[in-house]
Amino acid sequence: MLDANIKSQLKTYLERLTRPVVIVASPNDTPKSTEMMALLDDIAGLSDKVSVETTGTAERRPSFALTSPGQDIHLTFAGLPMGHEFTSLVLALLQTGGYPPKVEQEIVNQIRDLQGDFTFETYFSQSCQNCPDVVQALNLMAVLNPGVRHVAIDGSDFQSEVEARQIMSVPTIYLNGKVFGQGRMGLEEILSKIDTSAGEKEAAKLAAKEAFEVLVIGGGPAGAAAAVYAARKGIRTGVAAERFGGQVLDTMSIENLISVPHTEGPKLAQALETHVKEYDVDIMNLQKAKGIVRNGDLLEVALESGATLKARTVILSTGARWRQTGVPGEDQYRNKGVTYCPHCDGPLFKGKRVAVIGGGNSGVEAAIDLAGIVSHVTLIEFDGKLRADEVLQRKLRSLPNVEIITSAQTTEVKGDGQKVTGLVYKDRTSGDIREVPLEGIFVQIGLLPNTDWLKGLVDLTPRGEIVIDAHGATSMEGVFAAGDCTTAPYKQIVVAMGAGATSALAAFDYLIRATAPAAEKAA
Repeated sequence: MLDANIKSQLKTYLERLTRPVVIVASPNDTPKSTEMMALLDDIAGLSDKVSVETTGTAERRPSFALTSPGQDIHLTFAGLPMGHEFTSLVLALLQTGGYPPKVEQEIVNQIRDLQGDFTFETYFSQSCQNCPDVVQALNLMAVLNPGVRHVAIDGSDFQSEVEARQIMSVPTIYLNGKVFGQGRMGLEEILSKIDTSAGEKEAAKLAAKEAFEVLVIGGGPAGAAAAVYAARKGIRTGVAAERFGGQVLDTMSIENLISVPHTEGPKLAQALETHVKEYDVDIMNLQKAKGIVRNGDLLEVALESGATLKARTVILSTGARWRQTGVPGEDQYRNKGVTYCPHCDGPLFKGKRVAVIGGGNSGVEAAIDLAGIVSHVTLIEFDGKLRADEVLQRKLRSLPNVEIITSAQTTEVKGDGQKVTGLVYKDRTSGDIREVPLEGIFVQIGLLPNTDWLKGLVDLTPRGEIVIDAHGATSMEGVFAAGDCTTAPYKQIVVAMGAGATSALAAFDYLIRATAPAAEKAA
């Protein structure tokens, strides 16, 4: 099941186990179960601390649970945790076997102190880069607190269950039988949702912080670069981010980051955070800004948590989000057939008819990927021609189960109240209104800057981009900006990193001039 190279690496990891791990399998007579047992046997053969039993009584089959003698652990994988989830399996083995998690002790204590019974079920796909964060967070909670149970379920292996629960987006998380959340969620975010007192305590702690010399709002490539450059100047630096990594977390493959031939979004996001943590930077996660004002020599940034942070300079790097079509039915059927991540949710539409809205590189790449999974793809483009690179267009046109419709304006998402049933578009040439019957819609029409909260505070373009000069300065004194939320002409990771560095250097220069003697300022 596992190749020699992976076995060698896994054997090294399993040497870190400090207590036995018992894998309790619940097999059946399917080919997937045969694969599962081969995987488990491979793992058990790499460490004398790992054993496999086939006495499991789980209703979902094939599945297996991880436990340790003398420990009250309820952690189960239903299906085969390969692809992006193989790392989740390795971490679960290590943590079940007593290897300490790389989590702050404060978080560990918070998990252990949780009171109550929490039964989580997470539906994932092996191609979903957003799912491991959720699976790994809940697995760790199940290891640390006997009141937490977690089952990670491969949606493609339990299709009837997915259809019965009408799951059309991963990760989808259930808590005690009810939907708890959808999409990427980290450990801190999950804890904040179930431990309501933690939010109030965190807000009070943030409000008590001393003023920063540079406060970065946003933790994507631009924000990370700004934080590193500011911290290297030896000045007090903070980062307040809704989620560290930003839009990069939703990017599958990255092949144009100079000196890195290939990486994936979540890996790059982790590398960014690791690099920032090399310096004395105060990282404040799960914090969303809602306002900024100048109060004398300080800027005050109001957060949705209720706290206010103070700083002498601020760098705005709030990034962007998926642009929506804005047509009737889109919001109603979000995650019920309307989705924005083909890599994550594509496997849930296996054998079905879907549409991709958007004829740029992202849209065409999505259609190509989906064509290998679904029965048919209809690509709909507003313009009279596709805008993707020619090499991508040639590949798309070579696929037999793809239809391309140009000069088409999407006007409505149709559904039966529970899920998507079709899409309506207007032929911009003839004016005819037409409907395409389908079960999934993947929206790929670009990005929208996360700047709604800045309206009336700094100058914005009609598109909502923050207007900046060559140094990243905005219209508000002491406030700079960088990355996809600005008027920078190219929305690229490498461009955002450079812009982040520029804004930090500009902020440092501003601080020097602000504290310089009057004679020097005049000069």
